[in-house]
Amino acid sequence: MSAKWRVAAFVALFLVLQWSYSSMAGTWLERFVIDRLTVVPAATILGLVDPALHVTASGSRLAAPGGGLNVLNGCEGTDIAFLVFSAMAVAPLSPVSRLAGMLAGLVLVFVLNQARILTLFYAFRKMPASFDLLHGFAAPLALVVACSAFFLFWLARFGTGSAQDPQPAAGAE
Repeated sequence: MSAKWRVAAFVALFLVLQWSYSSMAGTWLERFVIDRLTVVPAATILGLVDPALHVTASGSRLAAPGGGLNVLNGCEGTDIAFLVFSAMAVAPLSPVSRLAGMLAGLVLVFVLNQARILTLFYAFRKMPASFDLLHGFAAPLALVVACSAFFLFWLARFGTGSAQDPQPAAGAE
């Protein structure tokens, strides 16, 4: 597959995944991803790291005396997971490396997104003036950069080397 087709397939797959998930807004799937797969682990981590805060998971909210955090659609990391998944799906990788990269990438996205949520939780409570910058710019950018670096590492380590467009024959256009 040529590089142009890989890019087109990446964009198409990413858009289909994003559209599919966004069409599930308000459904049990969105609630499961946000409430159970994002908020509950964050509350558990906060409870282990800082039990004096008395953080609980309450639906999409990290609730705590003194202020909590509401995790909305877009804050659960699915967009970054879809980027990693789409990139791995079209990369020149063997099927085993592709699947392993997808799984490792999803774990990485989960861990990084949990770190992002914890950072935002503490920023909201301790440094509210920095919250908007962290939430809207710095944290999402950090996730994209980290996951891009992971993808490039994976490609360099496990890629089949067929990412380049074949050179056209002399005189062919």
